[in-house]
Amino acid sequence: MLAEIKGLNEECGVFAIWGHEKAAEMTYYGLHALQHRGQEGAGIVTSDGKELHFHKGNGLITEVFQEGQINRLKGDSAIGHVRYATQGGGGYENVQPLVFRSQKNSMALAHNGNLVNAFALKNQLEAQGSILQTTSDTEVIAHLIKRSGYLDMEEAIKQSLGMVKGAYAFTILTEDQLFVALDPRGLRPLSIGKLGDAYVVASETCAFDLIGATYIREVSPGELITIDAEGLRTTTFSSPMKRTLCSMEYVYFSRPDSNIDGLNVHASRKKMGKQLAKEAFVEADVVTGVPDSSISAAIGFSEASGIPYELGLIKNRYVGRTFIQPSQELREQGVKMKLSPVRGIVEGKRVIMVDDSIVRGTTSRRIVTLLKEAGATEVHVRIASPPIQNPCFYGIDTSTTGELIAANYSINEIREQIGADSLSFLSVDGLEKSIITEADSMEHGICNACFTGNYPTEIYPNTLIPAYKD
Repeated sequence: MLAEIKGLNEECGVFAIWGHEKAAEMTYYGLHALQHRGQEGAGIVTSDGKELHFHKGNGLITEVFQEGQINRLKGDSAIGHVRYATQGGGGYENVQPLVFRSQKNSMALAHNGNLVNAFALKNQLEAQGSILQTTSDTEVIAHLIKRSGYLDMEEAIKQSLGMVKGAYAFTILTEDQLFVALDPRGLRPLSIGKLGDAYVVASETCAFDLIGATYIREVSPGELITIDAEGLRTTTFSSPMKRTLCSMEYVYFSRPDSNIDGLNVHASRKKMGKQLAKEAFVEADVVTGVPDSSISAAIGFSEASGIPYELGLIKNRYVGRTFIQPSQELREQGVKMKLSPVRGIVEGKRVIMVDDSIVRGTTSRRIVTLLKEAGATEVHVRIASPPIQNPCFYGIDTSTTGELIAANYSINEIREQIGADSLSFLSVDGLEKSIITEADSMEHGICNACFTGNYPTEIYPNTLIPAYKD
Protein backbone atom coordinates (compact mmCIF):
# COMPACT_ATOMS: atom_id res chain seq x y z
CA MET A 1 0.00 0.00 0.00
CA LEU A 2 1.01 3.60 -0.41
CA ALA A 3 2.91 4.89 2.60
CA GLU A 4 0.92 8.10 2.76
CA ILE A 5 -2.30 6.14 3.10
CA LYS A 6 -1.08 3.63 5.60
CA GLY A 7 0.88 5.91 7.87
CA LEU A 8 3.93 3.65 7.75
CA ASN A 9 6.85 5.49 6.26
CA GLU A 10 10.50 4.92 5.50
CA GLU A 11 12.51 7.97 6.42
CA CYS A 12 14.55 8.58 3.29
CA GLY A 13 16.77 7.45 0.45
CA VAL A 14 20.35 8.43 -0.43
CA PHE A 15 22.25 8.55 -3.71
CA ALA A 16 25.85 9.49 -4.53
CA ILE A 17 28.09 9.56 -7.58
CA TRP A 18 31.79 10.24 -8.10
CA GLY A 19 33.61 10.96 -11.35
CA HIS A 20 30.79 11.68 -13.80
CA GLU A 21 30.56 14.85 -15.91
CA LYS A 22 26.78 14.93 -15.43
CA ALA A 23 26.82 14.18 -11.69
CA ALA A 24 23.85 16.44 -10.83
CA GLU A 25 21.73 15.04 -13.65
CA MET A 26 22.51 11.43 -12.73
CA THR A 27 21.69 12.20 -9.08
CA TYR A 28 18.37 13.73 -10.10
CA TYR A 29 17.41 10.55 -11.95
CA GLY A 30 18.73 8.36 -9.14
CA LEU A 31 16.60 10.21 -6.60
CA HIS A 32 13.61 9.92 -8.91
CA ALA A 33 13.98 6.13 -8.69
CA LEU A 34 14.08 6.43 -4.89
CA GLN A 35 11.12 8.81 -4.65
CA HIS A 36 9.01 6.12 -2.94
CA ARG A 37 11.34 6.36 0.08
CA GLY A 38 10.44 9.98 0.78
CA GLN A 39 8.10 12.51 -0.78
CA GLU A 40 8.39 15.51 1.52
CA GLY A 41 11.75 16.97 0.57
CA ALA A 42 14.75 16.54 -1.70
CA GLY A 43 18.21 17.97 -2.21
CA ILE A 44 21.40 17.62 -4.25
CA VAL A 45 24.93 18.82 -3.43
CA THR A 46 27.70 18.78 -6.02
CA SER A 47 31.43 19.46 -5.91
CA ASP A 48 33.54 20.91 -8.69
CA GLY A 49 36.76 20.16 -6.81
CA LYS A 50 36.95 23.64 -5.28
CA GLU A 51 33.58 24.30 -3.67
CA LEU A 52 30.20 22.75 -2.97
CA HIS A 53 27.03 23.77 -4.78
CA PHE A 54 23.58 22.81 -3.53
CA HIS A 55 19.87 23.13 -4.04
CA LYS A 56 17.13 21.63 -1.88
CA GLY A 57 13.51 22.19 -0.95
CA ASN A 58 10.25 20.72 0.26
CA GLY A 59 8.26 18.52 -2.11
CA LEU A 60 8.81 15.90 -4.78
CA ILE A 61 11.92 15.76 -6.95
CA THR A 62 10.07 17.28 -9.89
CA GLU A 63 8.78 20.09 -7.68
CA VAL A 64 12.10 20.93 -6.03
CA PHE A 65 14.18 20.89 -9.21
CA GLN A 66 12.68 23.09 -11.88
CA GLU A 67 14.14 23.84 -15.30
CA GLY A 68 17.70 25.13 -15.18
CA GLN A 69 18.41 24.37 -11.52
CA ILE A 70 20.23 21.11 -12.28
CA ASN A 71 22.49 22.91 -14.76
CA ARG A 72 23.63 25.29 -12.03
CA LEU A 73 24.92 22.42 -9.91
CA LYS A 74 28.46 22.18 -11.29
CA GLY A 75 30.90 19.34 -10.69
CA ASP A 76 31.60 15.68 -11.35
CA SER A 77 30.62 14.39 -7.89
CA ALA A 78 27.35 14.66 -5.99
CA ILE A 79 25.19 13.34 -3.18
CA GLY A 80 21.41 13.49 -3.04
CA HIS A 81 18.60 12.77 -0.62
CA VAL A 82 14.83 12.28 -0.52
CA ARG A 83 13.12 12.48 2.82
CA TYR A 84 9.90 11.82 4.62
CA ALA A 85 9.28 14.30 7.45
CA THR A 86 7.95 12.81 10.66
CA GLN A 87 5.86 14.88 13.03
CA GLY A 88 7.88 17.83 14.31
CA GLY A 89 10.55 17.27 11.70
CA GLY A 90 9.34 19.53 8.92
CA GLY A 91 10.98 22.69 7.69
CA TYR A 92 13.53 23.65 5.07
CA GLU A 93 16.41 23.51 7.55
CA ASN A 94 15.96 19.74 7.96
CA VAL A 95 15.93 18.96 4.25
CA GLN A 96 19.07 17.08 3.29
CA PRO A 97 21.85 16.96 2.31
CA LEU A 98 22.95 19.24 5.15
CA VAL A 99 25.82 21.54 4.16
CA PHE A 100 28.48 22.74 6.61
CA ARG A 101 31.08 25.32 5.65
CA SER A 102 34.29 26.20 7.47
CA GLN A 103 37.53 28.07 6.76
CA LYS A 104 39.47 24.91 5.93
CA ASN A 105 36.92 22.85 4.03
CA SER A 106 33.22 22.21 3.61
CA MET A 107 31.17 19.03 3.77
CA ALA A 108 27.67 17.84 2.97
CA LEU A 109 25.91 14.93 4.66
CA ALA A 110 22.97 12.77 3.62
CA HIS A 111 21.66 10.08 5.96
CA ASN A 112 19.13 7.27 5.97
CA GLY A 113 18.25 5.85 9.38
CA ASN A 114 18.00 7.00 12.98
CA LEU A 115 20.62 7.48 15.69
CA VAL A 116 19.21 6.06 18.91
CA ASN A 117 21.70 7.98 21.09
CA ALA A 118 21.27 11.31 19.28
CA PHE A 119 19.58 12.96 22.29
CA ALA A 120 22.52 12.16 24.59
CA LEU A 121 25.05 13.25 21.98
CA LYS A 122 23.23 16.54 21.40
CA ASN A 123 23.30 17.27 25.13
CA GLN A 124 27.01 16.52 25.19
CA LEU A 125 27.73 18.70 22.16
CA GLU A 126 25.71 21.62 23.50
CA ALA A 127 27.52 21.37 26.83
CA GLN A 128 30.78 21.69 24.87
CA GLY A 129 29.57 24.82 23.09
CA SER A 130 28.02 23.52 19.88
CA ILE A 131 24.99 25.38 18.55
CA LEU A 132 22.76 23.00 16.60
CA GLN A 133 20.93 24.51 13.66
CA THR A 134 18.42 21.74 12.95
CA THR A 135 16.35 19.14 14.80
CA SER A 136 17.88 16.41 12.61
CA ASP A 137 20.14 13.78 14.15
CA THR A 138 22.26 13.95 10.99
CA GLU A 139 23.76 17.20 12.23
CA VAL A 140 25.29 15.36 15.18
CA ILE A 141 27.77 13.61 12.89
CA ALA A 142 29.01 16.91 11.44
CA HIS A 143 29.77 18.29 14.91
CA LEU A 144 31.48 15.09 15.99
CA ILE A 145 33.68 15.14 12.89
CA LYS A 146 34.72 18.75 13.44
CA ARG A 147 35.46 18.10 17.12
CA SER A 148 37.37 14.87 16.54
CA GLY A 149 40.82 16.46 16.58
CA TYR A 150 41.89 14.55 13.46
CA LEU A 151 43.09 16.53 10.45
CA ASP A 152 42.58 13.51 8.21
CA MET A 153 38.92 13.39 7.23
CA GLU A 154 38.79 9.60 7.04
CA GLU A 155 40.09 9.22 10.58
CA ALA A 156 37.73 11.93 11.84
CA ILE A 157 34.74 10.12 10.34
CA LYS A 158 35.84 6.76 11.75
CA GLN A 159 36.13 8.19 15.25
CA SER A 160 32.76 9.93 14.95
CA LEU A 161 30.95 6.83 13.68
CA GLY A 162 32.34 4.93 16.65
CA MET A 163 30.36 7.25 18.92
CA VAL A 164 26.93 6.95 17.30
CA LYS A 165 24.50 4.08 17.77
CA GLY A 166 21.53 2.95 15.72
CA ALA A 167 20.75 2.54 12.04
CA TYR A 168 22.51 4.67 9.46
CA ALA A 169 23.63 4.78 5.86
CA PHE A 170 25.76 7.90 5.40
CA THR A 171 27.12 9.68 2.34
CA ILE A 172 29.51 12.56 3.05
CA LEU A 173 30.87 14.83 0.31
CA THR A 174 33.75 17.29 0.60
CA GLU A 175 35.39 19.33 -2.13
CA ASP A 176 37.68 16.45 -3.07
CA GLN A 177 36.38 13.25 -1.44
CA LEU A 178 33.25 11.11 -1.12
CA PHE A 179 32.71 8.95 1.97
CA VAL A 180 30.14 6.18 2.36
CA ALA A 181 29.39 4.35 5.62
CA LEU A 182 26.92 1.74 6.88
CA ASP A 183 26.12 0.99 10.52
CA PRO A 184 27.73 -2.09 12.15
CA ARG A 185 24.49 -4.09 11.98
CA GLY A 186 23.66 -3.13 8.40
CA LEU A 187 20.11 -2.20 9.37
CA ARG A 188 19.61 0.02 6.34
CA PRO A 189 20.22 -0.98 2.71
CA LEU A 190 23.11 0.52 0.72
CA SER A 191 24.74 -0.64 -2.52
CA ILE A 192 27.65 0.46 -4.69
CA GLY A 193 27.91 0.27 -8.48
CA LYS A 194 29.75 1.62 -11.52
CA LEU A 195 28.61 3.85 -14.38
CA GLY A 196 31.46 3.77 -16.83
CA ASP A 197 34.43 4.93 -14.77
CA ALA A 198 32.21 6.61 -12.20
CA TYR A 199 31.26 5.11 -8.83
CA VAL A 200 27.61 5.17 -7.78
CA VAL A 201 26.01 4.56 -4.36
CA ALA A 202 22.28 4.19 -3.66
CA SER A 203 19.81 2.98 -1.06
CA GLU A 204 18.31 0.64 -3.67
CA THR A 205 19.60 -0.97 -6.85
CA CYS A 206 16.56 0.27 -8.81
CA ALA A 207 18.40 3.61 -8.97
CA PHE A 208 21.28 1.88 -10.79
CA ASP A 209 18.88 0.41 -13.32
CA LEU A 210 17.39 3.79 -14.17
CA ILE A 211 20.73 5.44 -14.98
CA GLY A 212 22.32 2.36 -16.55
CA ALA A 213 24.82 1.66 -13.77
CA THR A 214 26.15 -1.82 -12.98
CA TYR A 215 25.72 -3.23 -9.48
CA ILE A 216 29.00 -4.23 -7.79
CA ARG A 217 28.14 -5.19 -4.23
CA GLU A 218 26.47 -4.24 -0.97
CA VAL A 219 28.24 -1.88 1.38
CA SER A 220 29.22 -4.09 4.32
CA PRO A 221 28.13 -3.43 7.92
CA GLY A 222 30.69 -1.28 9.71
CA GLU A 223 32.43 -0.38 6.44
CA LEU A 224 33.74 3.07 5.51
CA ILE A 225 34.42 3.63 1.80
CA THR A 226 36.54 6.55 0.62
CA ILE A 227 36.44 7.63 -3.04
CA ASP A 228 38.73 10.34 -4.43
CA ALA A 229 41.19 11.05 -7.24
CA GLU A 230 43.22 8.00 -6.19
CA GLY A 231 40.24 5.66 -6.60
CA LEU A 232 38.22 3.65 -4.10
CA ARG A 233 39.55 2.25 -0.83
CA THR A 234 37.77 0.63 2.06
CA THR A 235 38.29 0.24 5.77
CA THR A 236 36.19 -0.62 8.82
CA PHE A 237 35.27 1.50 11.81
CA SER A 238 33.63 -1.30 13.79
CA SER A 239 34.29 -4.95 14.53
CA PRO A 240 32.30 -7.32 12.28
CA MET A 241 28.75 -8.18 13.35
CA LYS A 242 26.07 -10.39 11.84
CA ARG A 243 23.91 -8.29 9.55
CA THR A 244 20.38 -7.57 10.73
CA LEU A 245 18.81 -5.76 7.78
CA CYS A 246 15.38 -4.26 8.44
CA SER A 247 12.82 -6.90 7.44
CA MET A 248 10.34 -4.20 6.39
CA GLU A 249 12.62 -3.37 3.47
CA TYR A 250 11.56 -6.72 2.00
CA VAL A 251 7.98 -6.59 3.26
CA TYR A 252 7.06 -3.08 2.23
CA PHE A 253 9.56 -0.27 1.71
CA SER A 254 11.78 -1.27 -1.20
CA ARG A 255 10.71 -1.36 -4.82
CA PRO A 256 10.04 -4.88 -6.14
CA ASP A 257 12.67 -4.45 -8.86
CA SER A 258 15.43 -3.80 -6.30
CA ASN A 259 17.87 -6.41 -5.03
CA ILE A 260 18.85 -6.13 -1.39
CA ASP A 261 21.60 -8.19 0.20
CA GLY A 262 21.57 -10.48 -2.84
CA LEU A 263 17.82 -11.13 -2.82
CA ASN A 264 15.26 -9.71 -5.23
CA VAL A 265 12.46 -7.95 -3.37
CA HIS A 266 9.69 -9.24 -5.65
CA ALA A 267 10.94 -12.82 -5.27
CA SER A 268 11.06 -12.53 -1.49
CA ARG A 269 7.52 -11.15 -1.36
CA LYS A 270 6.27 -14.02 -3.52
CA LYS A 271 7.87 -16.44 -1.04
CA MET A 272 6.07 -14.65 1.78
CA GLY A 273 2.77 -15.08 -0.04
CA LYS A 274 3.42 -18.77 -0.69
CA GLN A 275 4.37 -19.35 2.93
CA LEU A 276 1.28 -17.45 4.07
CA ALA A 277 -0.91 -19.73 1.94
CA LYS A 278 0.64 -22.76 3.65
CA GLU A 279 0.09 -21.30 7.11
CA ALA A 280 -3.34 -19.74 6.63
CA PHE A 281 -5.23 -21.34 3.73
CA VAL A 282 -8.92 -20.55 3.40
CA GLU A 283 -11.49 -21.55 0.80
CA ALA A 284 -12.21 -18.66 -1.57
CA ASP A 285 -12.92 -17.75 -5.19
CA VAL A 286 -10.29 -15.09 -5.90
CA VAL A 287 -7.08 -13.67 -4.43
CA THR A 288 -6.34 -9.96 -4.78
CA GLY A 289 -3.49 -7.79 -3.54
CA VAL A 290 -3.51 -4.24 -2.25
CA PRO A 291 -1.50 -2.11 -4.72
CA ASP A 292 1.40 -1.85 -5.02
CA SER A 293 3.67 -3.52 -2.47
CA SER A 294 1.29 -6.43 -1.78
CA ILE A 295 0.84 -7.59 -5.37
CA SER A 296 3.88 -9.88 -5.28
CA ALA A 297 2.72 -11.60 -2.09
CA ALA A 298 -0.79 -12.00 -3.50
CA ILE A 299 0.62 -13.69 -6.60
CA GLY A 300 2.61 -16.04 -4.38
CA PHE A 301 -0.47 -16.83 -2.29
CA SER A 302 -2.43 -17.58 -5.45
CA GLU A 303 0.23 -19.88 -6.87
CA ALA A 304 0.57 -21.86 -3.64
CA SER A 305 -3.17 -22.11 -2.93
CA GLY A 306 -4.40 -22.72 -6.47
CA ILE A 307 -6.96 -19.93 -6.07
CA PRO A 308 -6.87 -17.59 -9.10
CA TYR A 309 -5.32 -14.16 -8.71
CA GLU A 310 -7.48 -11.27 -9.92
CA LEU A 311 -7.08 -7.51 -10.08
CA GLY A 312 -9.73 -6.74 -7.50
CA LEU A 313 -8.39 -3.35 -6.42
CA ILE A 314 -7.24 -0.46 -8.60
CA LYS A 315 -5.02 2.40 -7.41
CA ASN A 316 -5.82 5.91 -8.59
CA ARG A 317 -2.42 7.36 -9.52
CA TYR A 318 -3.66 10.88 -10.15
CA VAL A 319 -4.72 11.97 -6.67
CA GLY A 320 -2.42 14.72 -5.48
CA ARG A 321 -0.69 14.86 -2.14
CA THR A 322 -3.14 17.58 -1.10
CA PHE A 323 -5.43 14.79 0.06
CA ILE A 324 -2.84 13.13 2.27
CA GLN A 325 -3.67 14.39 5.74
CA PRO A 326 -2.81 13.11 9.22
CA SER A 327 -6.27 13.10 10.79
CA GLN A 328 -8.08 9.79 11.11
CA GLU A 329 -11.15 11.04 9.23
CA LEU A 330 -9.17 12.37 6.27
CA ARG A 331 -6.92 9.29 6.26
CA GLU A 332 -10.00 7.10 5.81
CA GLN A 333 -11.27 9.37 3.02
CA GLY A 334 -7.81 9.19 1.43
CA VAL A 335 -8.06 5.41 1.19
CA LYS A 336 -11.30 5.68 -0.75
CA MET A 337 -9.79 8.23 -3.12
CA LYS A 338 -6.66 6.15 -3.68
CA LEU A 339 -8.25 2.72 -4.13
CA SER A 340 -11.27 1.45 -6.04
CA PRO A 341 -12.68 -2.09 -6.02
CA VAL A 342 -13.35 -3.81 -9.35
CA ARG A 343 -17.01 -4.77 -8.94
CA GLY A 344 -17.01 -7.12 -11.92
CA ILE A 345 -14.26 -9.18 -10.27
CA VAL A 346 -15.35 -9.28 -6.61
CA GLU A 347 -19.15 -9.19 -6.81
CA GLY A 348 -20.65 -12.43 -5.52
CA LYS A 349 -17.17 -13.81 -4.74
CA ARG A 350 -15.33 -14.98 -1.65
CA VAL A 351 -12.26 -12.74 -1.70
CA ILE A 352 -8.85 -13.19 -0.10
CA MET A 353 -7.33 -9.75 0.32
CA VAL A 354 -3.54 -9.92 0.75
CA ASP A 355 -1.76 -6.94 2.29
CA ASP A 356 1.80 -6.47 3.50
CA SER A 357 1.09 -5.19 7.02
CA ILE A 358 -1.43 -3.66 9.39
CA VAL A 359 -0.33 -0.62 11.37
CA ARG A 360 -3.34 1.29 12.72
CA GLY A 361 -6.04 -0.77 11.04
CA THR A 362 -7.61 2.22 9.30
CA THR A 363 -6.68 1.17 5.79
CA SER A 364 -7.63 -2.49 6.24
CA ARG A 365 -11.05 -1.58 7.63
CA ARG A 366 -11.74 0.78 4.75
CA ILE A 367 -10.63 -1.69 2.06
CA VAL A 368 -12.72 -4.51 3.54
CA THR A 369 -15.71 -2.15 3.52
CA LEU A 370 -15.04 -1.16 -0.10
CA LEU A 371 -14.87 -4.79 -1.20
CA LYS A 372 -18.10 -5.71 0.57
CA GLU A 373 -19.86 -2.63 -0.79
CA ALA A 374 -18.77 -3.85 -4.24
CA GLY A 375 -20.57 -7.15 -3.63
CA ALA A 376 -17.93 -9.47 -2.13
CA THR A 377 -19.76 -12.10 -0.10
CA GLU A 378 -16.75 -12.77 2.13
CA VAL A 379 -13.45 -10.94 2.66
CA HIS A 380 -10.61 -12.91 4.22
CA VAL A 381 -7.61 -10.76 5.09
CA ARG A 382 -4.15 -12.31 4.91
CA ILE A 383 -1.13 -10.26 6.01
CA ALA A 384 2.27 -11.18 4.54
CA SER A 385 4.15 -10.20 7.71
CA PRO A 386 3.71 -10.82 11.44
CA PRO A 387 1.70 -8.40 13.64
CA ILE A 388 3.59 -5.13 14.27
CA GLN A 389 3.52 -4.96 18.06
CA ASN A 390 6.59 -2.87 18.89
CA PRO A 391 7.80 0.60 17.88
CA CYS A 392 10.73 1.09 15.53
CA PHE A 393 13.62 3.35 16.53
CA TYR A 394 15.74 2.85 13.43
CA GLY A 395 14.10 5.16 10.91
CA ILE A 396 10.42 4.20 10.56
CA ASP A 397 7.71 6.47 11.95
CA THR A 398 6.19 4.07 14.50
CA SER A 399 7.74 5.34 17.72
CA THR A 400 4.99 4.41 20.21
CA THR A 401 2.91 1.30 20.86
CA GLY A 402 -0.23 3.40 21.20
CA GLU A 403 -0.46 3.82 17.41
CA LEU A 404 -0.02 0.09 16.70
CA ILE A 405 -3.31 -1.82 16.63
CA ALA A 406 -1.60 -5.21 17.12
CA ALA A 407 0.03 -3.97 20.32
CA ASN A 408 -3.35 -3.26 21.87
CA TYR A 409 -5.76 -5.87 20.49
CA SER A 410 -5.84 -9.61 19.82
CA ILE A 411 -5.98 -10.91 16.27
CA ASN A 412 -9.68 -11.72 16.66
CA GLU A 413 -10.36 -8.22 18.03
CA ILE A 414 -8.51 -6.73 15.05
CA ARG A 415 -10.58 -8.91 12.73
CA GLU A 416 -13.76 -7.55 14.29
CA GLN A 417 -12.53 -3.96 14.04
CA ILE A 418 -11.67 -4.21 10.34
CA GLY A 419 -14.81 -6.19 9.52
CA ALA A 420 -13.06 -9.19 7.94
CA ASP A 421 -14.54 -12.69 7.86
CA SER A 422 -11.14 -14.04 8.89
CA LEU A 423 -7.68 -12.62 9.56
CA SER A 424 -4.27 -14.28 9.64
CA PHE A 425 -0.68 -13.03 9.72
CA LEU A 426 2.51 -14.62 8.46
CA SER A 427 4.55 -16.11 11.31
CA VAL A 428 7.96 -14.71 12.28
CA ASP A 429 9.51 -18.03 11.32
CA GLY A 430 7.71 -17.95 7.98
CA LEU A 431 8.98 -14.43 7.29
CA GLU A 432 12.57 -15.43 8.05
CA LYS A 433 12.30 -18.49 5.79
CA SER A 434 11.16 -16.23 2.97
CA ILE A 435 14.18 -13.93 3.29
CA ILE A 436 17.10 -15.91 4.70
CA THR A 437 18.37 -19.17 3.25
CA GLU A 438 20.08 -21.72 5.49
CA ALA A 439 23.35 -21.15 3.62
CA ASP A 440 23.27 -17.42 4.45
CA SER A 441 21.93 -17.67 8.00
CA MET A 442 25.35 -17.53 9.67
CA GLU A 443 26.28 -14.17 8.14
CA HIS A 444 22.93 -12.63 7.24
CA GLY A 445 19.94 -11.94 9.42
CA ILE A 446 17.04 -9.52 9.61
CA CYS A 447 15.79 -7.10 12.23
CA ASN A 448 12.42 -8.34 13.52
CA ALA A 449 12.19 -5.90 16.41
CA CYS A 450 8.84 -4.45 15.34
CA PHE A 451 7.40 -7.99 15.46
CA THR A 452 9.30 -9.53 18.38
CA GLY A 453 10.59 -6.66 20.52
CA ASN A 454 14.14 -8.01 20.21
CA TYR A 455 16.14 -4.90 19.27
CA PRO A 456 19.60 -5.48 17.76
CA THR A 457 21.05 -2.38 19.49
CA GLU A 458 20.70 -0.79 22.87
CA ILE A 459 17.74 1.59 23.10
CA TYR A 460 18.79 4.77 24.89
CA PRO A 461 16.74 7.10 27.13
CA ASN A 462 14.66 9.59 25.10
CA THR A 463 14.79 7.32 22.05
CA LEU A 464 11.12 6.62 22.76
CA ILE A 465 10.14 10.19 21.94
CA PRO A 466 12.39 11.26 19.06
CA ALA A 467 12.05 14.86 17.91
CA TYR A 468 13.01 13.88 14.39
CA LYS A 469 14.25 10.80 12.57
CA ASP A 470 16.07 11.08 9.24
